[in-house]
Amino acid sequence: MPLNDFLNNDSRAGNPDKRKRVFKKNTGSIPDIDDLYKGIIERDRAKLARAITLIESNASRHFESAQMLLEKLQSIKADSIRIGISGVPGAGKSTFIEALGTYLCSKGHRVAVLAVDPSSSLSGGSILGDKTRMEALAKNPRAFIRPSPTSGTLGGVHRKTRESITLCEAAGFDVILVETVGVGQSEAMVREMVDFFLLLVLTGAGDELQGMKKGIMELADAIIVNKADGSNLPYAQKTKNEYNGILHFIQPATAGWETKAYTCSSLTLDGIEEFWQVIGKFREVCGNSGVLQQRRKDQLKDWMSSLITEQLTNLFYQSHVVQKFLPEAQKEVMAGNKPAVKAVQELFDHFRDAMKE
Repeated sequence: MPLNDFLNNDSRAGNPDKRKRVFKKNTGSIPDIDDLYKGIIERDRAKLARAITLIESNASRHFESAQMLLEKLQSIKADSIRIGISGVPGAGKSTFIEALGTYLCSKGHRVAVLAVDPSSSLSGGSILGDKTRMEALAKNPRAFIRPSPTSGTLGGVHRKTRESITLCEAAGFDVILVETVGVGQSEAMVREMVDFFLLLVLTGAGDELQGMKKGIMELADAIIVNKADGSNLPYAQKTKNEYNGILHFIQPATAGWETKAYTCSSLTLDGIEEFWQVIGKFREVCGNSGVLQQRRKDQLKDWMSSLITEQLTNLFYQSHVVQKFLPEAQKEVMAGNKPAVKAVQELFDHFRDAMKE
């Protein structure tokens, strides 16, 4: 199947295993970069989806084409806000995102949702069910939802999600929502690529904090106690007050900004408009102080560092010398015949000698 035919096949775009196999079979295919570029700037959601599929490919030819596309889009300046959204399982992230996204679309915004989806370390498969969980938002012509598998590596989140953000902004989406998988290391990675980081929690701050590391709260620019409706409303208010008391003792994630807790109901939509007003205040305060602009610059620097690391890793593992000696080195280490440190050093010695040739 030609690459362009594959990219037009939406039914396969969500399956990383099938996508990987098709790309492998068509390593000689070169995507039409000009066509993708034209589609993106014309705000064609289907072309945007195909472009993201391209940058998610691990094939070297597709990597080069993806970088060509990103370079062509570099001159497009976007006035956007990037919001990372995390929370413990059951906190209602998808429901909140659908409620917020629908509200923003009704106000004239264009919303892109990038859901970082963990791939199984055993099978390589991933759930990728966000379009099902956000059915109403997925049908909105002003919204775009893209679940992206991490392929078992946080580095994949680092590069591919960053590049997906760039593509979405070039396509005219002014609000980028990055949903993370839960409380863990991926949150710190996403924090480094967004402007504002939101933590969703449920009622019962005392019990909740027992299972939540202090570090995740230090990342947050706001905390929302979700599902604040019906008989749960008074408990949500109490939990909000408890979090605000705790936040006094935690250093704010953003200089010059005070992190506070709020309540929200994705069911009744109470608190959705208030949260967007918080975002507006954040942009005003941090924009005037220069903090937001510096954060974007730091993100570009960090992106560059991650690309260097990825390129060096690929260069090492693709070396014919490393591929020759690596299997035996692994056997020696697993058998206990050689320390891992020594085996690695020998591999790098072979690698350096090959680079000199």
